[in-house]
Amino acid sequence: MKVQQAKDYLNEISRVIEKGKFKDNWESLSDYKLADWYRDAKFGIFIHWGVYAVPAFGNEWYPRNMYIQGSKEYEHHLKTYGSHKEFGYKDFIPMFKAECFNAEEWAELFKAAGARYVMPVAEHHDGFQMYKSEISRFNAYEMGPKRDVIGELKTALEKRDLSLCTSTHRIEHWFFMGHGKEFESDIKEPLERGDLYWPAMPEFHHHDLYSPSPSQEFLEDWLIRTCEIVDRYRPKIMYFDWWIQHHAVKPYLKKFAAYYYNRAEEWGIDVAINYKHDAFMFGSAVVDIERGQFSEQKPYFWQTDTAVAKNSWCYTENNHYKTAQEIICDLVDIVSKNGSLLLNIGPKADGTIPEEDKAILLEIGSWLKVNGEAIYDSKVWRKSGEGPTQIEEGQFTDSESKVFTSEDIRFTVNGSYLYATILKFPEDGKVTIQSLAEQDASKLPHFHGIIKDVSVLGFDEKPAWERTEKGLEIAASQVSSDKPVVFKLLID
Repeated sequence: MKVQQAKDYLNEISRVIEKGKFKDNWESLSDYKLADWYRDAKFGIFIHWGVYAVPAFGNEWYPRNMYIQGSKEYEHHLKTYGSHKEFGYKDFIPMFKAECFNAEEWAELFKAAGARYVMPVAEHHDGFQMYKSEISRFNAYEMGPKRDVIGELKTALEKRDLSLCTSTHRIEHWFFMGHGKEFESDIKEPLERGDLYWPAMPEFHHHDLYSPSPSQEFLEDWLIRTCEIVDRYRPKIMYFDWWIQHHAVKPYLKKFAAYYYNRAEEWGIDVAINYKHDAFMFGSAVVDIERGQFSEQKPYFWQTDTAVAKNSWCYTENNHYKTAQEIICDLVDIVSKNGSLLLNIGPKADGTIPEEDKAILLEIGSWLKVNGEAIYDSKVWRKSGEGPTQIEEGQFTDSESKVFTSEDIRFTVNGSYLYATILKFPEDGKVTIQSLAEQDASKLPHFHGIIKDVSVLGFDEKPAWERTEKGLEIAASQVSSDKPVVFKLLID
């Protein structure tokens, strides 16, 4: 993008903010209202796919780590591709052909998985845009696949009533490629705005997340890139990765939010922004927890983003996969606590989705086809659940598998029904829901209403049940499943 074009775009951003309802300050942005469709959707698909799928080694941070001398990626690169001077990250782009990419097939899979929204990464830290762009020629429409990946997905998804969302991880590109300047590599000055590697600044030290600060030129470029995604594709959610909490970014972040929210009002669509690390003022966007969740129910809506693989967000040849059963249990737990699950997959460089990813998604979809009424459009009950298994709170806590018991139960409400999901169904089919015990009303029990009927989703058996001082005791001897089982309680 030429200098005058950039100035014109910045002027247009200011014009939209000046005329719109939302201004670039927290007072105004706090008037944001959560999109109903988002709160009701509960389950979405994240897609990390880019040039980093070509080496398929380590994880999606390969473009950074391959320039860190002594790292496993650095050694792998030397051994496999040769010197960094002769073969750098940019040289993977012609190999990123996406010759098997079929947006219709992807969208059909996501629909079968039971997802309600889909979020491809529009630009990762590597600086390669996965969409048609006026900002830089280093984009998927002009290089590599030579296709507008985001545009094709938008068309295919909307045919199936799936909402297109996008993420941008661009802000970390400020320092992401900087290590390549420390030795003889293809990352060398002069680097100019629009180059793949620009600006390749020194990386921050872990004791100081805020130094060095991004320059005004970089931040203006970041704002224009992000607004371009909004204007070109009208995503229903814009997701930001970490480091946007940097103090230098805040003015531009507020400008973006005001622009996005005003554009959404203009277009008549309901949108949302995802953020981490208190980058936004609470209430002006939606909190996201990376690879983790809350241990308790929250009065506000939130989201977990995690992946089918424990070791990487992108495809690698050695991905360590979770089981569908683990992910379904997490989905149930998250929804019971007023959250939504954004589950990531990593396609291969040729555009095919690995069989392991497919199998997991289809298994989740099969469960949701039977039990989705306890998930979609549901609301929280007065407590999220009961049982002995403690959920570790916070980000990056999903590396260890959770071991649930038949006493671990999660609750949701949908219309006239209370749903009790047993995370590990007992072999004898006997379940006691302690939160529904008969109690003295003067002691303010969790529940003192009338249960008119109890059924079990996906099974023909009519379970026997009664309320006692121990709880709602249910016997369903013909029910057997290695996945969570949902009891549907008609309440009066």
